[in-house]
This record gives sequence, C-alpha cells and structure tokens, in this order.
Amino acid sequence: MSPIPSRFRTRISLLSLIFLYNVGASCVRGQGGSPIRYEVSLQNPERHFFHVLMKFPVKGEALLQMPAWNTLYQIRDFSSRIQDVEAHVGNIPAAIEKIDKDTWRVTADGVVRIDYTIYWDDQGPFATQLNSEHAFINPAMILMYVEGHTGDKTLLSIDDFPDAWKVASATPFHCERVGQHPFCTSDQSTYDLLVDAPIEAGKFEEFLLSGMQPEIHVVVHGDQWGKRRVEEELRRICQYELKLMEGAPYQRYTFILHLGKGSGGGGMEHAESTAIGAPSDEYLAGLAAHEFFHLWNVKRIKPATLTPVDYTKEQYTRALWFAEGVTNTYGSYTMVRTGLWNKEQLYADLSEQISELEGRPANRWQSAEQSSLDAWMEKYPLYNRPEYSVSYYTKGQVLGDLLDILIRDRTNNAKSLDDVLRAMNADFAKQGKAYRDSLDVRLTAEKVAGGSFESFFEKYVAHAEALPYQEILALAGLELRTAEHRRPNLGFFVERDGNGFLVVKSVEAGSPAEEAGLRTDDVIVKWNGGDVPRRVDRWLREQMPGDVLRLDIRRDNKQMPLEMHIGEIKEAFYEVAEMAHASEKARRIREGILKGTTSAAPAH
Repeated sequence: MSPIPSRFRTRISLLSLIFLYNVGASCVRGQGGSPIRYEVSLQNPERHFFHVLMKFPVKGEALLQMPAWNTLYQIRDFSSRIQDVEAHVGNIPAAIEKIDKDTWRVTADGVVRIDYTIYWDDQGPFATQLNSEHAFINPAMILMYVEGHTGDKTLLSIDDFPDAWKVASATPFHCERVGQHPFCTSDQSTYDLLVDAPIEAGKFEEFLLSGMQPEIHVVVHGDQWGKRRVEEELRRICQYELKLMEGAPYQRYTFILHLGKGSGGGGMEHAESTAIGAPSDEYLAGLAAHEFFHLWNVKRIKPATLTPVDYTKEQYTRALWFAEGVTNTYGSYTMVRTGLWNKEQLYADLSEQISELEGRPANRWQSAEQSSLDAWMEKYPLYNRPEYSVSYYTKGQVLGDLLDILIRDRTNNAKSLDDVLRAMNADFAKQGKAYRDSLDVRLTAEKVAGGSFESFFEKYVAHAEALPYQEILALAGLELRTAEHRRPNLGFFVERDGNGFLVVKSVEAGSPAEEAGLRTDDVIVKWNGGDVPRRVDRWLREQMPGDVLRLDIRRDNKQMPLEMHIGEIKEAFYEVAEMAHASEKARRIREGILKGTTSAAPAH
C-alpha cells in the first residue's frame, strides 16, 4: 500500500473537544423541564432539502443560532442555506426576527414550533448530503440550537425516508413504522452530543468487527468494496491502538464509511465514531488509523484553547501540530506495527512529509505553532500555496517522529513517545482536564524522558529554525538522502469565484501556459472537453509533464479554445534510509520505533 496521499489528510473538528459521557445520562433540563425536540424529514430526497421542525418551551424570548462552523476550521455560515423560517405557538404565528447572519430572536409564551428547510448536497465527511441514494448528516449543519441550552435534554427523530432505508449513528436510534411512514428516534441526548455523532441513512451494508469488545460497528455506503479486506484492516488497527492506549474510552464505536468514486476524501473524528470518505478500500486503512487514534488525541486529550466549544466564531490554538500532526505520526506507526505497511513504506511516508515540508518556502518562517494558529486561513487558496504556509499535519508528524527518537535516545530506549501519549491520557483526559497547548506537551515529554526539551520546543515548535534531520535520524540508525524529483506543473494558479467558476489568478512567466496565451482573470469553462475538475491539484498529480491540456476559456465575454502542454518543476526529494553501520543502540531505537517496543541496553 502506498503512503497516505496528502489529499486525504483529515481535519480537526469543532466538536473534537467535547468530553464523552453516556448517551441517556441525566443532563440539564430544557426550559420548563421539557426536552428540545427536532423532527427532520427526508421527504423528496432528490430535491436535497431537509425539512426541520424544532419544538421547545419559551417564556418571553429566546435566541436561536445556527453554527457558523463545524468539522473544518472554516467559518461556513450554514444559515446561508436556510429558507422559510417560521415560528408558531399552536396554530398562532409567533414573533421571530433575524438579528444577525446566524441568529434569530423568538418572542412567545408557550411551546414554540420552528419550521425551516435547509439545502445540502455536498459529499464527504466534512459536509452533509441528501439525495436519492442516501443521506449523510453532520447534525450541526442542519440543526439550530437555543442559545445557552446546548446541554439540555434533546430528542431527534428522522422520518419520511424510503422504506428500504436504514439509519445508523453513534447516537442510538430506535426505528419503527406508523402506518406507511417509517421513522427513527434518538435516545435522550443533548445538542452537543447529537452534533458530535454524524448520521447515515440509506441502503448501507453493516457488520460488527468480530472479536472486538466493546463493540465496533461498521456502516458502509458504496459500490464495490472488499468486506474481508476492510474487516481485517480495521480489526488490526483498532486492536493495536486499543492496546497501545490501554483500553477503550467508549461503550460502542461506529465507523461510517463512504467508499467508491464520488465519495469525497478524508476523515472526521467524533467521540464515539468517525466518518471516512475514500475512493476505494485501498486508501481506507491509513485514514482509519489516523481517525481511530483521535479517540484519545483530540477527543479526550484536548488543548485548553479549544474549550469550551463556541459554535459562533473562530477558536484559535497553537496545538494543532500535536493534535493533528502527532496523530499522523501514530497513523503511520499503526500501519507499520500492524504489518499493513512494511518498514520501507514507513520510511517512504516520512520521506514524503520531509520533502513536502522542505519544498515549501514558508517552512523558513512559519513555525508549527503559527501554522496551527493560522488554520482558519486554509479556506483561502492563496494561503495554501507553498510560499505562504506549511501544514501543521506535515510539520507536526515530522516533529513527532523526531521527538520520539530523542526520547528513546535520552532514555536508552527505555521510554518513547508512546509513554508521552499514555501519560497525557492519564494526567489530562482521565482527570477531566485540558492541556496547555505546547507547554504541557513539553512538560510531559520531559517527565517521561527525565530531562529538558526546552531548546527543542523553542527552536522547532515555537519558531521555525531548520530541523536537524541528519543529527536526530542518526540516533535511530537512519539517514536522509537527497535526489532530484520532477513533477507536473500547470504554470498558472486558479481560484473559484463566488459563483463557483475557476478563475486564473496568476500565470508563471515563461511557462507553457503563458506561451499558450493564458491570462490573469481568464475564466475556465471547459477542461479537456469536459467539466473542470473539482480539485485541480488532485487531477494534476495523475498527469505527466508534456501532456496536452485543452481549455475553453471566457475572456471579455467571449469564449475561446486554448491548448497548452503541462510543464514540470524540478525539486529536491528527500529519502529516509537505514544507515549501513548504525550503532547497536541506534539499531535498538530503530527497531523500537518499527515494532512499538522499548528495551534498555542489555547488561554486560
């Protein structure tokens, strides 16, 4: 299996910081002691409209809010998708006024019924979709909440869906039929818990992973996929990570998998579940290894800067290099330690991360902490260019690997980064405490290793000094080799405008694109005679330098054809390899990383 492609990197959730507690446990009562109720209709799924009915008691006035963000570090203002908001008490209209882009004020005395519709047909684990094939719901993207009452008792029912459909979620649903209408109702929950449990409805396949206690439920929506392969890979991943972290933090876990073409790419972690989209089961294992480890790192081992959860505005943290990047470290460790990768694949994955990091000019000035802090900029295409940013996933993964080697070297391979994660789980997650961003990561590593890491964190985490690859890798019997790598290059940079059209924002001087006559502000309407790729960067990875690209562009209200050749870029490629004459200690450290073991030097 190839290393996990960067296009399937995951993103941290707004709701990644909610503590897990038992669904159905006692929670704060709604106003007047009544629960807040939601009824979601999936009638006419081909129109992509969710019809939402919300009921709750009001005495005087209440504020309704729609989350501004969820599952991605992006303000997406889901209220922009809402239509026809109405309020009634019984059959009498109640006063409702929109007071900002995400907030409504309701004035009434009694149980208020709020009706609205909201449109969604976006694929992938970070979105919501309703079509004739299925419904995938991130509840925060369709459900308003009562300000100040996200912890109140809450009930959700889903109805008006086709007879052949089923409903699955980490929040248990009880399904039955009233006349000709099937409907499913959740157990008692809260808004906070509901929106941390995505829902799949449709003709999905499902099974339990054999031999796993507590239960792990697998739900698959997709065309062709191999159950035997999926089951075996998920079992290996879950068994290893549960052993590594000394037990399950959940009562029942659910994988919601969207497999096949058009499934979207990536994964999203939740307290008792994950949603993963992959073009085939070939890419699933790497994503699952990352997402399942989030059960600890992020969902329970959580940075204080992201608590309490605020649904309405950006929440800034310097800790994503650890929360996401080091989770990437453990995704790769899990793959090799379970035998799903061989050691060459682990080295290739680390080589890819170092090459990506060192190939971005921004690595000279953007630290891991600043990359974490600037995560909110990722929705802007310019920010994602190599000269403007590095990824906290990439830099964090490399830092995790280097820190692991240093801990093993300092303790003669008696301790490792594994011990840091277990200590943070014991000292923070299990104590109901959040950690202080990079500070508590450093202090925990120092406690485990018995010495200071202040210089390492100051130089390489808080600031952007050049990483000492050769020096640290040699401690694990590894070296970094360099070679020239060629990759395809379009020679122009594009962004989507407000109407979704791909607009040329810059053209590289001397590139084949410039020679072909492409100009800034050209609108691309056709791509090789068909639709413009949803992700041009993904399309480009599958091409070769010299391939012909035929565009139809619109310029000055005129459409014209344009033909160009794909260019190429030469760049340094880094390769991690084993040293031929490593010391005995370095070989033990290397084997410890590959096998997930520790062992002090043998007695002489």
